[in-house]
Amino acid sequence: MRELIKGRISPYYCTETEMLFLDNTFSVLKKLQPSSIDMIFADPPYFLSNDGITCHAGKTVSVNKGEWDKASSLSEKHNFNRRWIRLCKELISPNGTIWISGTLHNIYSIGMALEQEGFKIINNITWQKTNPPPNLACRCFTHSTETILWAQKNDKKAKHTFNYQLMKQQNGGKQMKDVWTGSITSQKEKAQGKHPTQKPLYILERIIESSTNPGDIILDPFCGSSTTGVAAKRLGRKYIGIDNAEEYINISVKRLQKETEYEKF
Repeated sequence: MRELIKGRISPYYCTETEMLFLDNTFSVLKKLQPSSIDMIFADPPYFLSNDGITCHAGKTVSVNKGEWDKASSLSEKHNFNRRWIRLCKELISPNGTIWISGTLHNIYSIGMALEQEGFKIINNITWQKTNPPPNLACRCFTHSTETILWAQKNDKKAKHTFNYQLMKQQNGGKQMKDVWTGSITSQKEKAQGKHPTQKPLYILERIIESSTNPGDIILDPFCGSSTTGVAAKRLGRKYIGIDNAEEYINISVKRLQKETEYEKF
């Protein structure tokens, strides 16, 4: 895995199939080999931290996640999205793809940034949550969905991977639709530590199974607690994760090591 590094940077954690970086994502993206990544999954800041409130486990809590989830203006948010997407494009292989998750607070900027940086959107996935937190304000409909954009480079020669037959098989012999329904992340998946925006494992497993092959290299530039890495490891793919919070990188290490223990049995 170290051969994927072209600059002077050391991984926080490294095995034959995984690398984790505790650093600013922009710094690391600039120091990885171009065209070396088969698939990227990104769950970037949604910029939700606006001092509002929400409901968690029946309790009223702040929506603030941290300084990383704040933006002072629309232009700052959009420039941020264009910058990291531009760097990711350099790393994606000619036939590789990128998946980006978001809510209404950021996904429209993401979609525009993808097109501006030379990507073509393949699908607009709607993740419908069966157990979303209630709307405390009671001034609008309950927010129960997230959007996941799947895109490739806007190149007519690009032939992205889509394991159509496998997805059809997993959907009872019918074509799988672009609305995926399921629960939010279970407490069991947070046994090694909690991240405020952790995605459920089944979402990442479906993304990886549908658009990569065993042995492919997957990058998550905002990896948090590395649900992407756990799914990649279970499915026989290689993984690179980046996060600037030591707390979450340490959770990532614990989760990946736990998966290694499972593999021994």
